[in-house]
Amino acid sequence: MGDWEIRPASAADVEAVAELRAVVLRADLERLGRYDDQRVRQRLRDGFVPAHTWVIEVGGVLAGCVSLRPAGDAHWLEHFYLAPDLQGGGIGAAVLRGLLEQCDREGTLVRLNVLQGSPARRLYERHGFTVENEDPVDVFMVREPALAARHR
Repeated sequence: MGDWEIRPASAADVEAVAELRAVVLRADLERLGRYDDQRVRQRLRDGFVPAHTWVIEVGGVLAGCVSLRPAGDAHWLEHFYLAPDLQGGGIGAAVLRGLLEQCDREGTLVRLNVLQGSPARRLYERHGFTVENEDPVDVFMVREPALAARHR
C-alpha cells in the first residue's frame, strides 16, 4: 500500500480535488457520452464541503479524496477518487473500510452512486453494498450497518 495517510480536507484543496476528479472519471464519462471538461470540475466545486471530506496523501502529495455527507437516514459516500496509478493497491479499500467501520459503530446506513460500468462498483460490492436502483448513467447502492445486518 505504500506510505499514505488521510487528513481532513480544507477549502484550499478544492482545485486539486476537482482536477483529480476530471482525471479519474474521464474514461467512464466519455464511455457514457457525458464528459464535459468544465462540468466535471464544476460539479466537484459545487458539492465540495471540507467539513465532510478527507484528502488521501501518498508521500505527502494529494492522491485522492472521499466525502461522507450526512443526509436524513443515511450518510452519502461521495467524491471518492484515487489517482489512477494507485488504484488496485489497497489504499481505496483501506480508506473505505475505515469509513464503513465508523458508520457501523454509529449504526448508520451508507448510500452512494457509481457510474454504470465503473470498476469501482466491484470495490463497493466487496464491502457489502447492494444495488438499490439504477438508470442509464448511475447505479445507486446502499449498505446497512454491519451490526444491523447481523441482528436480523
